[in-house]
Amino acid sequence: MGDIAVVGIDCFFPGAYGTDAYWELLLRSGDAIGGLPDERWTAADFPAVSRGGFADGIDSFDHAFFSVSPREAAAMDPHQRMLLQCAWRAIEDSGTAPPALAGTDTGVFVGMMGGEWGRLTMSDHRWVTPQLGAGGSAGMTANRVSYHLNLSGPSLTVDTACSSSLVAVHLAVNSLLSGETSTALAAGVNLVLSPSLGLVYEQLGLAAPDGRCKPFSAEADGIGRGDGVAVVVLRRLEDALADGSRVYAVIRGTAVNQDGRSNGVTAPSRWAQQKVLEAAYRRAGVTPDQVRFVEAHGTGTVLGDAIECAALGAVHGVRRAEPCALGSVKGNLGHTEGAAGLAGLIKTALALHHRLVPASRFADRENPRLRLAERGLRLLKSPLRLPRGETVAGVSSFGMGGTNVHAVLATAPRRIAAGGSAAARVPAPGSTGPTAGVFTLTADSPEGLRRNLAVQAAAVAARPRGAAAALCRSSNRVKTGLPYRFATTARDTGELAAALFEAAEADADAVVGTRRAPSWSRPTVAFLFTGQGSEYPGMTAGLHRESAAYRRHLEEADAALAPHTGFSVRELLLGADPRVRRTRYAQPALFAVGYALAATLDGLGVRPVAVLGHSAGEFAAAVTAGALTLAEAAELVAVRGALMEELPRGAMLAVGIGRGEVAPLLAAEPEAVLAAVNGPSDVTVSGPVAVLDRIERALRADGVRARRLGVAHAFHSPGLQPVLGRLRERAERTAAVRPQIPFASCRYGRMLREEPLDAAYWVGQAAEPVLFGEALEALVRESAPTHLLEVGPRPQLLPLAGRSGAARGRDFLHPCPGPESGGRELAEVVAALYRAGLDPDWATLYEPRDRGDERLAPYVFSTESRFRNGRRALAAPADTAPPAGPAHTGTMEPASAVRTPAAAAAASGTASQRTGGSREVLAAVIAAVSEVGGYANEEIVPTTRFYEDLGFDSVMIMQLKDRIEARLPRLGEISVPHMLPALRSVATLADHLGVQITAKAAPAA
Repeated sequence: MGDIAVVGIDCFFPGAYGTDAYWELLLRSGDAIGGLPDERWTAADFPAVSRGGFADGIDSFDHAFFSVSPREAAAMDPHQRMLLQCAWRAIEDSGTAPPALAGTDTGVFVGMMGGEWGRLTMSDHRWVTPQLGAGGSAGMTANRVSYHLNLSGPSLTVDTACSSSLVAVHLAVNSLLSGETSTALAAGVNLVLSPSLGLVYEQLGLAAPDGRCKPFSAEADGIGRGDGVAVVVLRRLEDALADGSRVYAVIRGTAVNQDGRSNGVTAPSRWAQQKVLEAAYRRAGVTPDQVRFVEAHGTGTVLGDAIECAALGAVHGVRRAEPCALGSVKGNLGHTEGAAGLAGLIKTALALHHRLVPASRFADRENPRLRLAERGLRLLKSPLRLPRGETVAGVSSFGMGGTNVHAVLATAPRRIAAGGSAAARVPAPGSTGPTAGVFTLTADSPEGLRRNLAVQAAAVAARPRGAAAALCRSSNRVKTGLPYRFATTARDTGELAAALFEAAEADADAVVGTRRAPSWSRPTVAFLFTGQGSEYPGMTAGLHRESAAYRRHLEEADAALAPHTGFSVRELLLGADPRVRRTRYAQPALFAVGYALAATLDGLGVRPVAVLGHSAGEFAAAVTAGALTLAEAAELVAVRGALMEELPRGAMLAVGIGRGEVAPLLAAEPEAVLAAVNGPSDVTVSGPVAVLDRIERALRADGVRARRLGVAHAFHSPGLQPVLGRLRERAERTAAVRPQIPFASCRYGRMLREEPLDAAYWVGQAAEPVLFGEALEALVRESAPTHLLEVGPRPQLLPLAGRSGAARGRDFLHPCPGPESGGRELAEVVAALYRAGLDPDWATLYEPRDRGDERLAPYVFSTESRFRNGRRALAAPADTAPPAGPAHTGTMEPASAVRTPAAAAAASGTASQRTGGSREVLAAVIAAVSEVGGYANEEIVPTTRFYEDLGFDSVMIMQLKDRIEARLPRLGEISVPHMLPALRSVATLADHLGVQITAKAAPAA
């Protein structure tokens, strides 16, 4: 069979909440057995079965994260609640943001034993509700995960007793191999909610008096039960390798069989166990002597251990260099029943990943009657260090009813286990390190964001100090998709940890770089391309060193320009050549920078809704807009720059007054002309040097701002006439194409309509004034960008836009704001747009060496809401009203009885008839919503959304209809089809109902 990669893991075991904690427990041979938590049952009533591997906090559930109402959460089986959170964290651990799997063929295969919750909560038929029907079904456990994560692949819960979760793995593996799924979640969940099964074990003589399993020990005396929730994310190995995923271990083969008719339906069969091992090894293509260790079922019962060792010995007792090592995690956790197989598989995968097999608890007093040595087996009394190269291991799990399963695992391919190929870690030519990255984090609420910022800060601070880019890249893949966004830039982990700690300690509303990015709102960006006068030696050299994408696009521009310029723009820039200030060099260099920056931004997913170019900047703008090809624009720019170099010496002067105020000065100096109108109080004058000297002195004497531009010619003046004919000749050989995106023309001072960018346009825009201010006003008015992004080597247009007032309310961005700029400034632009709602194409931001998969701390869910008693949190039966109380408390102890329709009518119907009005309707809707969902009234506000915020479904909508009809009897029967469109928010529903009441009250015509 093909190989399957284990790419993600999360687990929740007693004393080990998370994968790292689980591994640490195993390494220290930890004991997770203890007394009974308070919320289970009264230990004094059942002392013989009140010790075991019990986990704290199984009543905790972050219902708001999953848009589950408190009432529904209280009705849900804790198995469902715990598994939802565990599945989310496992997907994150696989290097994928869970929302990214929405709509995919991802399958969910859950092993779960029994259905205690349904028996506990459904036995009193007076308490039965639709929510409890769904919440108490074991079969719904897998479906919950598929539903809330929007996964479209197979979704099923399997119950083969104690082998359930490893059978789920077997089913997931075969689904992947058949092509039915591309990703599969295999899970096991087991929570000890009642003493019932423990009493069964006791009556069968299988219960350990001290609640501990002692596998293969001379002290073995029975089973101790344990809690466990575990999820692994599986993919086909070739897919995982192609995506660069971290691989913990590889599943080489699995097999399942049945005891058939043995000594009893609950009695194990040595022969069946032997056969399932042999079948698994055949499917995996290995022989027993290659299997270095086996994670056994190992319950610690006398009969079970004896039969399992006999079966293992029959298979492994062959000629081999050293005995097959043996252990069982049940010595640490107890028997986690439906989750037991995955507890063993995760232990094995981690052992292969770390190349260290933990010792088995209670191995120091090995049971001599098991004859392990003569059967080719060795109980692990101390950790086993695994050698280099491939190691093969087995995992067994046997169900009480005779369903047996064995899985064969092996170490991951070496280059993946090491976290990426060595080639990927070699710096690219011309680059330096460390480069800047953008660390992203999202959460469902400001409080959730701050909570997870603190966790990430501590995790990053615990790392050795080093480059942060790979960690940032992993955060972009994993920690995205939720509505509240955080992003910060960092070069190393020390800097990143400090930024995360600072944000975590700030007030929720004051966290720098945080905002709620609504799904319907995305930033719209307009590109402003800088013209001549912004150039300087060495411009964008820092960005070239730190951005592989920018290097690539600059080389494209250089290759397009070189045949026409006779020099390399790339060498000009990187060599800090002062010739860049001369026109024949400056214009091609600025074009190359503008093109390369725009192409880099496009690769990052930053695509403009409109473009504007100032003078020479219009050529790069035209390429971005699709009106010129790179080759066409490169030739035009090279010719334009060379022709303008021939012009007599001249000057240009930026003046801080309007065109009307400068007119008298120009009238007095006929050789000077208005070259640009950049805003109401920003114009540029062009003319001979001596003339502009006189104008500058006059302006300064009057206290007017005047600044000489760094150009050597009088551009946009009649002085260009000698070269315009040759420019037209060349431009006429270029195909005239209309821009493909809105183009703000600085020649016309408006958006282009049907006009092509033809030869006449390029000649006119060279000689005529630049109407930047008017063009900017038109762009903002017609394209309504949220952000203005200047594309050039330093800010020149954004200050003009700010002074003009035309861009009021827009955010300004610049990816290269000056000579010291590098990759960090580009990263900060992407971070700002991400916070505003953009979903960038992150890979373009990073060097190839920084695209490895770094493991991040998993999401930390809120533990504030606790749901301890499903029955008491549900609606009362129609003839029995429990004591009234608050609708929702922190512990859901419940509070709350939902009033019956009759009671609701008595309490609010008469008031409804007395008062009327929209306020009364809104109050009735809020009260009804609170009752149906189990929310406190103050949690519901007019803008609350039914589906996104409250998790309403069709069942809850019908319940809401009944509650509203009872509270507002004047409405009569509400039409559900008419009500559905109004269920956008509480306010829209109240408005809809108010209209209905008004219509019914109106007198007939």
